[in-house]
Order: sequence, then C-alpha cells, then structure tokens
Amino acid sequence: MVKFSKELEAQLIPEWKEAFVNYWQLKKQIKRIKLSRLPKQSHHHAKPDFGLSIFDSLSFFVKNIAQNFSTSDHHDLNIIQVRKKTTKGDEEEIYETELAQLFSEEDEIRVFFMRLDEELNKVNQFYRRQESEFIERGETLNKQLQILLDLKRIISDRRRKNSPSKPYSTGISPQYSPTRDSDYSVCAGNFGDSDETNSEISHTDEVITTLERNGISFVNSATRTKTKKGKPKTAMRIDVPATNPTRAITAITSMLWEDLVNNPTGDFLHKRKLQCAEKIIRSAFVELYKGLGLLKTYSSLNMVAFTKILKKFDKVSSQKASANYLKEVKRSHFVSSDKAFRLMDEVESIFTKHFANNDRKKAMKFLRPQQHKDSHMVTFLFGLSTGCFVSLFCVYAILAHLCGIFSSSNEPAYMETVYPVFSVFTLLSLHLFMYGCNLFMWKNTRINYNFIFEFSPSTALKHRDAFLISTTLMTTVIGAMVIHLLLRAANFSPTEIDAIPGILLLFFIALLICPFDIFYRPTRYCFIRVICNIVCSPFYKVLLVDFFMADQLTSQIPLLRHLETAGCHIFARAFKTHHPDTCHSGRVYMEITYIISFLPYYWRALQCARRWFDDGDVNHLANMGKYVSAMVAAGARVTYSRQNDNLWFAIVLITSVVATMYQLYWDFIKDWGFLNPKSINPWLRDDLILKNKSIYYMSIVLNIVLRVTWVETIMHFKVGRAQSRLLEFLLAALEVIRRGHWNFYRLENEHLNNVGHYRAVKTVPLPFREVDSD
Repeated sequence: MVKFSKELEAQLIPEWKEAFVNYWQLKKQIKRIKLSRLPKQSHHHAKPDFGLSIFDSLSFFVKNIAQNFSTSDHHDLNIIQVRKKTTKGDEEEIYETELAQLFSEEDEIRVFFMRLDEELNKVNQFYRRQESEFIERGETLNKQLQILLDLKRIISDRRRKNSPSKPYSTGISPQYSPTRDSDYSVCAGNFGDSDETNSEISHTDEVITTLERNGISFVNSATRTKTKKGKPKTAMRIDVPATNPTRAITAITSMLWEDLVNNPTGDFLHKRKLQCAEKIIRSAFVELYKGLGLLKTYSSLNMVAFTKILKKFDKVSSQKASANYLKEVKRSHFVSSDKAFRLMDEVESIFTKHFANNDRKKAMKFLRPQQHKDSHMVTFLFGLSTGCFVSLFCVYAILAHLCGIFSSSNEPAYMETVYPVFSVFTLLSLHLFMYGCNLFMWKNTRINYNFIFEFSPSTALKHRDAFLISTTLMTTVIGAMVIHLLLRAANFSPTEIDAIPGILLLFFIALLICPFDIFYRPTRYCFIRVICNIVCSPFYKVLLVDFFMADQLTSQIPLLRHLETAGCHIFARAFKTHHPDTCHSGRVYMEITYIISFLPYYWRALQCARRWFDDGDVNHLANMGKYVSAMVAAGARVTYSRQNDNLWFAIVLITSVVATMYQLYWDFIKDWGFLNPKSINPWLRDDLILKNKSIYYMSIVLNIVLRVTWVETIMHFKVGRAQSRLLEFLLAALEVIRRGHWNFYRLENEHLNNVGHYRAVKTVPLPFREVDSD
C-alpha cells in the first residue's frame, strides 16, 4: 500500500507546492512528540517485577480501561479549543489553538499545534486568494462573451436585412486550437471604407442603443457630426465601465468598435474579427476551467492531509484530541466554500452552449482533455529499432573495412558525399536523444514542461516517443549507408549510388511536411511553426518555446554547415550544376558559410530585441549583446580557417574569449540562477530540485569545459582527412550534449520561477482587454 506522503507528493500541483500543507514537517513533529513521551510513559508505568499476582495485573488493566474511558468522555473534547479570529474587514480567518492543562506543559505538542495553525491559515489564505482571482476572471469572461454575442447578433441582423437569401452564420466552430499572441493581430485589421446610406445610419444608431443597454457608453455620441454624405466626421471612442476603480475594458484596438459603428459594411472582415475573438475567449474559458479543477484538487488533498495528520496525533497522544480541530478544518473556507464548484458548473454550461453546440460530450473533450497513456507498443518499437541500429552499425563497420572506404584512394570521394549527410542525421538524432533525456528528467522531477512550453498534454511528445524517433532515424540512416556500400561494392555507377544520400534527405523533408496524421503530425507541425516563428522573429511576439528552440539552433551550426555541403554535392553530382570542388573553396560557398555561422545567433538577437520592445526590460538588450559577441567570434573563426596568420589568430582568441566569458556569465547567473553568494546553498540558488548538491557543482564545471571546446578549432592539429572529420564531428556532438545538459537547468529555473509566483494556469490575453482608464 502506497504511503499517503508519497501519494501527496505525486498528486500535488508542482507550482503550488509551497501553498500545500507541509505534511512532512508536521509528521516529523509528531515523531518528536512520540519520542518526548516515551520516557514519561515508561517511568509512569514502572512497577517492580516481583510480588504481582494475576489479580493485580487484572486490576491494573481494568483501572487503565476505566481511566481511558473517563478521559475520553470528559476531557477529549476539551483538550484543545480552536479559536477563530477575523481580520481585514471580516474577510480573512485566523485560527489559534488553546491547549488544556493536559497538553500545555508539553512543548512539542504546543509547537505541533502552532505549526498546524500556521498551515491551516496558509491553506485558507491561498485558497481564498485563488478563488477570488478565478471568480474575477470568470466575471470578466462573462462580460467579454456577452459583448461578443451582442456584436454577433447585430451583425447577423444587419446581414439578414441586407441579404435575406444569404443568412449569416454566427455559430462557433467547435474545433479548438491553441492561440498565440500573433493570432490576435488579425483582430486589429481595418475594415476599409465604404459609403454609408441612411439605412446604415439607422443601423449605427441601433448598435449604439443596444451596446449602451449592456453598459457600454459612447463618448461624444450625442454631439458627433456628419459630413455631407452622412458619414461621421470623426471616429467615436467607446468607454466601457471599469471593472475596478482604476481600469476599464476596451477593445484590443478601438478599430473593432469604430468600424462597427462607423462602417456597417465589410461583413467578411467583421466575421473574421469575431472568429478571432471567439477563439481567444474559448481558450480563456478552457484555462479558467483548468484552474478551477486545480483548485478543487488543492482543496481535497489538503483536507485529506489534515485528516491523516490529526489521526496520527491521536494515535501518538493516546487521546481523541483531534475531533474539535477536524471540525474546524471542515468549517474552514477552503473546505466549506462552494463558489469554485458552482463556477465550474457555470463554465461547463456556458462552454457547452456557446462553443460545443449544446453537445456536452464534445465540450468535455476540450475542458477535460484525456492524456494518452504510455503505450507498450512504443517501448517495444524503441527496443526493436535500437537492436536494428546496433546490428546495422556492425554490418556497416564490417563492410566499410572490407571495401576499403577509408583507404587513401577512396577516402576523399566518400567523405565528400556520404560524411555530410551522415553527420546531419547523426547530430539530429543525438539532439533528439538528449531531448528525450530532458523529458525523462523533467517528468521525474515534476517540472511542468508542457505548461512552460504551452504544449497540449494530449499531443505533447513523451520521452519514449523522443527515443523512438531518434533510434528510428539512425536505423534508417545506417540502413541507407549499408545499401550505399553494397551498391558501391557491386560496381554500380558512382553517380547513381551517390544520389542515395540526397534521396534520404528528400525523404525526411517530405515526411516532415507530410499532411497525413502519421508519425507524430502534431509534433512535426509544431516544429515547423516554431521554426517559422524564429525566422520571422521581429514580427511575432516571442514565446518561451520560440527562443528555447532558437537556442537549440545555435548549438547546431555544424549540422547546418554539413547540410550546406551535402546539398552542394547533391546538386553538383545529380544535376551537374557545378563542379564538386567548388563546394569547399568557391566564393559562393564561403559566403553561405558566413551566413550559416551568423544566422542562428542573428535570429536569437532579433528575438531579444523584440522582447525588449514588448517588455521594456534592459536585460533583453544585454542578452542580445551575448549573441552579437558570439556572432563576431563565429565569423572570426571561419575567416581564420581560411587565413591562417598571427593577426587573425589574435582576433579569434580575443573575440572567442570575450564571447565565452559572456556566455558563461549568462548561463550560470541568468539562465540557471546560480552563483548567488547569499544563497543558503553556497554559490547555487535557494531552491533546488535535485537533492544532491554535488550534481550542480559538477554541472557547472562540465559546462565550462564544454564551452571552451572551440580551442581545438584554432590549434590546427596535423591529422589525416578522416581523423580531421571525426574530430570535427566529435566537437559538434559535444556541443549538442552540452545543450541537452543546459536544457535541464534552464527549465528547472523557469519552473521554480513559476512556483515562486504560483503560476499553474496560462493567462490568455482577452480580445477586449483591460487598459488604464485614462
């Protein structure tokens, strides 16, 4: 049977862990009580071990039983008295326990009830805060939905009057898809100009009347003037009553309301804007329901924890002292309040009616998405692909030796055509394997990576899936390499067999963009979407998953350069567009090499600039400086690889040292939150997820070592071509390993920031969001 402490650890909400009752501390305090009472009990019951008859023992037993019953009947209910005080205008309850004479002299018991009171007050206060926040959010959403429904009705009526034969559909599509801030920009588009007729002016008055009836007041609506054609001379500003004394609801831009009032035509754009608003509000209702569900779990787990701990106290104290306290716990706000439960029912009803066409089963699929359980088939396929990979690799090694691939005569041609493609897929597979390790560690340490990355739990990749993709990818690549060697040994034309790497590359590109729901389509499309967001960094609001993926690309510059070389050779040999020698020394090749070396850092720097523009945080500009320094160092190293002289050696050394120091500083202090001299954990941070602190110190050293592997690139060791390629691949693989190692601590720090702010539910920006009333 699983202990409750482990059950509580497994079920509690990680971001709210500090707000839960500290069951483990109270349990330790009960153990102290037990130890403090043992000497007294042994001394109290000490009797000589001679001169006792069987009647004496029976008399002692009966006396003990009678005393216990007497104590239970007359004193148990009076051993403790729980006093409830109210503060802050009768809005907050504070519990204090008074002990009877029986317990008041025992320090450990007094400490126990003091801590129990603190935990009960903490749980109550947190529940009350979260409940108020969710209720306020629910009221805001109801108002948003009401405004939206009024707008839809008005536009629908207008369309029905203008085109009776073409009714306007205002139903909400039940298909739900997560939105990002970039989707909201469509709501701010202009409707365009059109002439306004007298009937349209009356429609405008109808809009004003209807919206004013719902509490929306128009500034200067009575005094607005019109041109000769009947158009309003100036656009009106809509002022919605404030939800609190300092803030008011307004449209995402005033254009939505102004277009509706001043330009009654443009039905398609009206529909487009309303669909955008519907999607946002629908997502907000889903998040609200999720938050209410978490609050319900919070209440039930804490109630069980208090019950368990009080039963343990009764057992240790040999008294039924918990009855009074448990009665007060049940009366406390986090147990007795039903506001959150009623709001959950209301959200279910609203969502079913407005977003699921009155289909409750369909609504529940969105409000309570079922997580897919780990399939044994995935584990079986992972084991099968791993076995195939090992077998094929052994076959490849034997064939390569028999065919003399790495001999002086065959080595250059083979390394030029096969090595780049092989390296691309190997580095990609290694990165996927490291990501699988990250997923495994994040899951075991209760880091909520799906919430941080805003992934859907039903379609998010699990560690077994990442391992399966990695091994399947490598098995396919090794299989293609074996086929390539067999055809080479069978004296097929080099032009034909050298097309195999290109075919393999095209196959995986086709699989990546395949529209059919096979081979993790949600993950593939998510990857494509994030890459598009990275490429268009200045034009999109940057989310964590975007810059996290961009950081991965900065560690895959060797992969991108191998991809460039492979593509160059494929086009040269298959399509005869140029001579293969230009793939290593041509001017265009060199220019593309510079671009590839700069591009990931450039994208990441643009993301930092956009985040500074959105947030106004100067730290983003400092972070941008890190990527600019890395860009300069990368360019200097590429130039030094072509111009081996003392001047460029000095430039490379200076720029690389500066960039490395900058990166290490940002890794440890900003990304990981380490090197805090005032921390309770020396030179780390106050909160650590891993229990063994030495792991963190070793990780710091490992990150430093792997950050300076660039030193090898400027040493120019005199080795053969194959050895040089192997060394180059090894350094690239070490950088991928370093990035996978960095990923864990980066997300650990982000998770702890969420825990510190109790962020367990995503806040969705609403289409009619709150701004300062002035």
